[in-house]
Amino acid sequence: MGDPDAPTIEFDCPRCGVAAVEAYYGPCGACRDELRAALGGGHREVEAEAYEPKMNVTPNAVALKD
Repeated sequence: MGDPDAPTIEFDCPRCGVAAVEAYYGPCGACRDELRAALGGGHREVEAEAYEPKMNVTPNAVALKD
């Protein structure tokens, strides 16, 4: 996911306490996989509605200029 040439640090996983060597501080690889399986949702397509200005919005003078 990250840069394979990034320097690594040694620390204890804040979630399970096992010694880990990662590029960034956080859950170890096993904990990340576990969290993705438990909490990660699938991607979904979200369709945005077309913008329609409110009735109280009026066009500016430049837009009305003929």
